[in-house]
Amino acid sequence: MRSPSDDSAAAERVAQLPLWSGPVKPERLNRGMTNVNFLVDDAGQRFVVRIGDDMVEHQIMRFSERAASKAAHSAGISPEIVFSEPGIMVMRFVEGRTCTSEDMRSIARLQKVIPLIKRVHREVPRHLRGPALAFWVFHVIRDYAHTLAGSKSRYVSRLADFVDVAASLELAVGPVDIVFGHNDLIAGNFIDDGERVWLIDWDYAGFNSPLFDLSNLASNSEFDAEEERWMLSTYFGHEPDAALEHSYRAMKCASLLREAMWGMVSEIYSKLHFDYAAYTIDYLDRFGRAYSVHRAKS
Repeated sequence: MRSPSDDSAAAERVAQLPLWSGPVKPERLNRGMTNVNFLVDDAGQRFVVRIGDDMVEHQIMRFSERAASKAAHSAGISPEIVFSEPGIMVMRFVEGRTCTSEDMRSIARLQKVIPLIKRVHREVPRHLRGPALAFWVFHVIRDYAHTLAGSKSRYVSRLADFVDVAASLELAVGPVDIVFGHNDLIAGNFIDDGERVWLIDWDYAGFNSPLFDLSNLASNSEFDAEEERWMLSTYFGHEPDAALEHSYRAMKCASLLREAMWGMVSEIYSKLHFDYAAYTIDYLDRFGRAYSVHRAKS
């Protein structure tokens, strides 16, 4: 858990960045589960400053986040990065509503979001420069299991089952197309300014199957079956057939299991003030329900 002195030191670091036109007073933002974020007003212009080093336990590499953020801005999807140095990125502030899960279940908003996700998948890689990562959820699950096995995680006794389930889900997903994915489509990463929706926070960006972003979006915001079918039909341009639904259900289970294991790892390694234990329990419950549906329909 971070102490007030940690935040004071971070705020001082932000205040001393060389891009400001004069003295600034960074304001701590509450958002962020892998970063510390500040809002800065500089001569009437507002910026968000993200502080975060590489997090090997979560496979977060900041060079990749920075490259993806710049590419997403070039594609018109994310705000501009105006400054960066090791461990820090400064981007323009977007005035708008940070979305909630309820917001994401609105068909009117999804009519903006699904085309945006398609643009991420097809347009962002056109602007990407330098080395690029892949995000394969089944590798992430296996790596989390290794990390947790070497720790004092209270879930050690369940890791073998998680890995076996993930292996069966990987087979069920089958062959995939490869696109560039955001891979962290929680509601809070979407900002609606009233005219358009922006997508932020590219910590986990990398090449992946489009099914991961879709299942991640749906599972994080708890879409119902009708909303999921609408999402798949809109993204692919046709009603999902049995094979697509089967692959999607398997990927959804993997997305939820990975999210739960993210919480397990964060319980041990994160120093941020967040209830990771409750997050883990919530997502294990969501995973269990989704896996029961997948098995019943397989």
